Amino acid sequence: MREHIRILGILNVIMGCFVALIGVVILIVTGGVAGLVTATASAEDAGISGPVLAAIGVGVAIFFLVIAAPAIIGGWGLIKFKPWARILMIILSVLHLFHIPLGTALGVYGLWVLLSDEGKRLLDTGGRVYLPPAAYPSAPAAPHQPMYPPPNA
Repeated sequence: MREHIRILGILNVIMGCFVALIGVVILIVTGGVAGLVTATASAEDAGISGPVLAAIGVGVAIFFLVIAAPAIIGGWGLIKFKPWARILMIILSVLHLFHIPLGTALGVYGLWVLLSDEGKRLLDTGGRVYLPPAAYPSAPAAPHQPMYPPPNA
């Protein structure tokens, strides 16, 4: 299950980076279009349309970057077996279900890994192997040895 948690973390970081890349591309494209419109339009139209296009591009880019941040942060937390990452990634996995088809697959995989007992135990202990006390072999009981020799010895 350790490998599943790491793979889930890596996949979420990759998915978050792709979403952030989309935001950066939108920012570059709308900035270029705004510059082109400003350069080719008349003075009246350029004063209005250029800044509006640039503001829309910045707003959409910020939206995509804000959406990407939790996936990157949560994925990093899973890779490092941080306990807080489990709750964050359960919420994100549910939200990924609506992102058909890749997000749905990632969401189902994430819920399977994070809702398993072993996954919960690994993340709660920071990735250390944890065995309940009943799983440890018990030592044979030592015969009763008095602490001091009997008085008549």
